[in-house]
Amino acid sequence: MPRRTRRTLCLAAAMAVTATLAGCGTTPTPAATTAGAPAANQGGPAASVTIYSGRSEKLVAPLLAKIEAATGVKVTTRYGDSSALAAQILDEGDRSPADLLFSQDAGALGALAKAGRLTPLPEQTTALVKPGYADANRRWVATSARARVVAYHPAQAPEAAQMTGIDAVLDPKYRGKVGYAPTNASFHSFVTALRVSRGEAAATTWLTKFAANQPKAYDKNGTVLKAVDSGEVSLGLINHYYWNELAKEKGADNVTAKIRFLGSDDPGALVNVAGVGVLATSKQSEAAGKVVTYLLGREAQQYFADETAEYPAIAGVTSTKHQLAPLEGQRTSSVDLNSLDSLQDTLALLTKVGLT
Repeated sequence: MPRRTRRTLCLAAAMAVTATLAGCGTTPTPAATTAGAPAANQGGPAASVTIYSGRSEKLVAPLLAKIEAATGVKVTTRYGDSSALAAQILDEGDRSPADLLFSQDAGALGALAKAGRLTPLPEQTTALVKPGYADANRRWVATSARARVVAYHPAQAPEAAQMTGIDAVLDPKYRGKVGYAPTNASFHSFVTALRVSRGEAAATTWLTKFAANQPKAYDKNGTVLKAVDSGEVSLGLINHYYWNELAKEKGADNVTAKIRFLGSDDPGALVNVAGVGVLATSKQSEAAGKVVTYLLGREAQQYFADETAEYPAIAGVTSTKHQLAPLEGQRTSSVDLNSLDSLQDTLALLTKVGLT
């Protein structure tokens, strides 16, 4: 099947999912009123919870397998796309068997929070994470973070080492030389941040100019980075950890590509998070809370830093396997991560400007 056809099918499926999110989110069910109700089962050694995980099984199953031994809580996990799982929870309403959503991105959590489907977490739980890593109303908390970066080939685009904003990639000299992954959720989050921070008209202008510069589409962020590394393209729009994965695969000294943290209050400097929220309809809220606390504990945070090369959500944890550029002190995007739930509008705009 041609690549463009595959991308179109993926986009159509994503739009169907987000349409469900929008439709369900506009009319919250009475479950929103149960957020402060006491748990029917207060956990204990025999407690069990169901996690809807938007994080892939390959990535997090080894970590989730440790929860029972660490907390006494048995875990059943249902894996899928974060947006699709959020839509499913909204569709299931009071009947949802889910106790927690473990999301790949903040947008899916924001959709559930907006619909009144997440119960506020205790202050002592959200206090565990760094400032800005929890919803202001404590409805979800980040478990790890990832930064948008510009990958560049130092011989072809040495000036990228000084880039401070995403507008720089629109320069006509990069015509046909910028790689991106149009069906990837991280690119969608970046475009959503662009819309939220600059407005629809400015975002449309940016994307129109980007499309006119004939960027090269790839199926995955990792493929984008490899294209930069080989010199097939000069720049690539990716998340930071793909460089770490390539360095682990080839050896850091054998990686030509470099990455630039834009370091400005710019949508290209978006720091998105994976995170978790407890469903307001959960009858195992105390047990679910133990799972959240575990995911914010040192064992889990070290796992994210070492195995996924993501930034820990708590202070004092550093990777023992990857060299992660510190985020502290950099000016990242100030967009409210809850606002990244407007994915349907983002997909419609990408279709409009021909970037699907």
